[in-house]
Amino acid sequence: MEKRELGRSGLKVSAIGLGCMGMSEFYGSHDDAESIRTIHRAVELGITFFDTADMYGPFTNEELVGRALKPFRDKVVIATKFANMRGSKGEFLGINGRPEYVRSACEASLKRLGVETIDLYYQHRVDPATPIEDTIGAMARLVEEGKVRHLGMSEAAPDTIRRAQKVHRITALQTEYSLWTRDLESDILPVIRELGIGLVPYSPLGRGFLTGKIKKPDTLEQGDFRRNSPRFQQGNLEKNLHLLAGLEKIAARKGCTAGQLALAWVLAQGNDIAPIPGTKHVKYLEENVGALSVSLTPEELNELDAAAPPGAAAGQRYPDASMKAVHL
Repeated sequence: MEKRELGRSGLKVSAIGLGCMGMSEFYGSHDDAESIRTIHRAVELGITFFDTADMYGPFTNEELVGRALKPFRDKVVIATKFANMRGSKGEFLGINGRPEYVRSACEASLKRLGVETIDLYYQHRVDPATPIEDTIGAMARLVEEGKVRHLGMSEAAPDTIRRAQKVHRITALQTEYSLWTRDLESDILPVIRELGIGLVPYSPLGRGFLTGKIKKPDTLEQGDFRRNSPRFQQGNLEKNLHLLAGLEKIAARKGCTAGQLALAWVLAQGNDIAPIPGTKHVKYLEENVGALSVSLTPEELNELDAAAPPGAAAGQRYPDASMKAVHL
C-alpha cells in the first residue's frame, strides 16, 4: 500500500483510507459484524487511515471503529470530528465551535473510541458564531495535553483556513472532491497547497453514484439520505447519468470499473491527497483498493477533465439547509 504525507505535516497515511460513516447511519441498513469484517480486511490490505465522527450514529460509529481497531491501534491513524451537535434521539442541534465544547466533545470521543490520543481531530463544520481563532486555540490546547496529535478542518473557506493556520498548524482539510464535485480546485486547493495542508476528499465516488450502481432513485433503500439529495432527484439524476455514461466508456476501455476510474482520477490529482471512500462491505472495499492499480496517462486525464469538467453535475451536493454550512 502506497503511503502519502498529508501536506507538510509529517503525518503519513495509506493512499486510500476508509470512511466509516455509512456503517452506522445515513446509507440505509447496516450490519455491525460485516462492518467490523470490512475494517479488519482494510487493515489486511494495508489501509491505515480510518475516518469517523461523533455525529455518526449518532455517537455509535466511534464505538464501532474503536472496537474494531483496538487490536491494531499502534498501526493505524484514527481521525474523528466534532462540531455537528446531535441529540440522544438523533436530532440535529446546530454547529458548536465554542472552546468549552471542543474540550467536552474531545473527551467524549476519546472515551467512545477507547483511545488515549486522537491522531487527527477535525472541526466538522465551521461555527459562524465563534471566531475560528477561538476554536482552533482550544484544539491546540488538546494537542499540548497529548489528547490529539494533529488538527484538521472540514468544509472551510480559504480565508478561514488561513486564519486557523496562524493559530496552529492544520494538517488536513477534509471536503467533498470527486469527478462531479470539483469546486475546490479554483480557490481552496491552491491555498492549502501554499500552506502545506493535505487534502482528504470524502465522497470521492460521488456518494456511490460514480460506481454506476445507482441508476434510479428507487435503487436506494428507504432511510437512505441520498433520496433527499438534489443530485439524485429526478431531473438532475437523468442529466448526471449522461455524465456517468462518458466515464463508463473510458472505464470499459481501461478494463476497470467506473468507480475505480473515479478513484484513480482523485489519486492522480496529487500525492498530498488521500481519499476516504466509504463502504460497509468487504467486496466494495476490495474494489476500491483496486483503483491503486489503475494508472492514467496525461491524455486520459485530459479526457476525464473533458468528460466531467468543474460544474458538470446537475444539482447542488446538499439540500439548501446543509449547503449553508459549507465553505464558511
